[in-house]
Amino acid sequence: MRPTIQVFPPGLIERIVDEAVRVLATVGMELYGARLRERMLEAGLVLDSSGQRVLFPEQITRRALADAPSSITLHDRDGQPHATLADDRVHFVPGSSGLNVFDRATGQLRPARTPDFVDYVRLADGLEHIAYLATAFSTDDVPVPIADAWRLYLCLTNSRRPVVSGAFTEHGVLRMAEMMALFRRDRADLQARPFSIFTITASGNFRYSEDSCQNLLDCVEWGIPVEIVPVTLMGLVAPVTLVGAAVFHTVDVLAGIVMAQLVRPGAPVLFGGAPAAFHMRETTSPMTAVEAMRLDLAYAAIGKHLGLPTQTYLGMSENRSLDAQAGAESFGGAMLAALAGINSVSGPGMLDYTSAFSLAKLVLDNELCGQALQLVRDTGPVDDLPIDELLAAQLDEGNLLTAGHTLDHWRDWLYLPGPVYDRMGWDAWTKAGSKSLTERAGGEVDQRLAAWQPLETDPAVDRELRRLLAGADGHLLPRVPAPRAASSSAPAAGRSRRRR
Repeated sequence: MRPTIQVFPPGLIERIVDEAVRVLATVGMELYGARLRERMLEAGLVLDSSGQRVLFPEQITRRALADAPSSITLHDRDGQPHATLADDRVHFVPGSSGLNVFDRATGQLRPARTPDFVDYVRLADGLEHIAYLATAFSTDDVPVPIADAWRLYLCLTNSRRPVVSGAFTEHGVLRMAEMMALFRRDRADLQARPFSIFTITASGNFRYSEDSCQNLLDCVEWGIPVEIVPVTLMGLVAPVTLVGAAVFHTVDVLAGIVMAQLVRPGAPVLFGGAPAAFHMRETTSPMTAVEAMRLDLAYAAIGKHLGLPTQTYLGMSENRSLDAQAGAESFGGAMLAALAGINSVSGPGMLDYTSAFSLAKLVLDNELCGQALQLVRDTGPVDDLPIDELLAAQLDEGNLLTAGHTLDHWRDWLYLPGPVYDRMGWDAWTKAGSKSLTERAGGEVDQRLAAWQPLETDPAVDRELRRLLAGADGHLLPRVPAPRAASSSAPAAGRSRRRR
């Protein structure tokens, strides 16, 4: 068994689902994408009396939920199984949607460029407790029409890990799907062995935009798993109360799930979200507000009740520096997500309301996520019941330091964070240079980037990737930097002794 957390009793979850199904059937959704709207009407959905909103009859919604798979297996670039999203298996993933980065040399916030993204991918590629990648932030040195695909290209050519991504435009999915298909035998093989999840954002106020509609349709037709992510703002476009907000959120997610199943029954879909609380005084929308995190847990429980893989945004911070607030928000979110058994947890590395990315924070978050995963590991007797042998050893020796049981199990049962997370004594810390957390994190980034091993990509595949990126417009693509050596000032950072 594993430690868990519970927000709703099962009976209340059923009432929330029933209410959401009723709202879909009586109020429905505005679908601004003409092609998806047409497909939905052909599949049996109907228009309301105004002809503006699409209604989801209950029997169609229930059948679609039954068609949605309970498990999704992501494969790596080479086609090998990498992560299974099901049950209470937790996977931490870098956060997404950033526009800026914290400069490693100056610590100042600035727009991101291609070398920053390459450093991010190469760093995340080796982090033990970050399960797979995300196209975490945009770069401002490529034309807007290919900005989404350029991030994917940098992931595909610098890491074998799966990636959470998404398109910025109404027709952006198609180019990105063709890029991923180059690493499979054909389109059917990409569908059978997916290595990406694409985010579909429900637009709020019970509508799906043109971009979201078309992206959903293209992803499902290509067999790309999708996470349905409403940005439920409690107090602004959703109730401030937990149950009311959960109903609003569930309506938005169920609409996406049903539409995916009507396009292709069995399409892989995650029950996701990115809720926030609207701060009445500051007029900000913190996703790490305790109310928003409670809604994360609530809708994840609803997704699990429906037998679906789950996704959320937790493990990030709204603050603008790597300080106590950033640590509290990130660690608290990671622990809650792990206790809730959320399958795909986006957030590590993010600061400033998910608008900025920090490599230093990412290496700290890697260690925080390791601790959260350690907390929720399965528990039970491990050669320690009955206790007589261990009791005798303690009484005989006065300690269990060299006992066989300790030597056999300590590496697996005692998580040793570091070198970013400080567990040194005062003397050891002083001898190591009395470095702050920020200094230790910077040194760890340097060491890991220096240790990154280049990834070989078939030159013919790379040429085709670049052709797809350049297209008829003849975009000039930035140069991808070569691997960098460690900074001469970087400390000889250690490594976590425990890997997952």
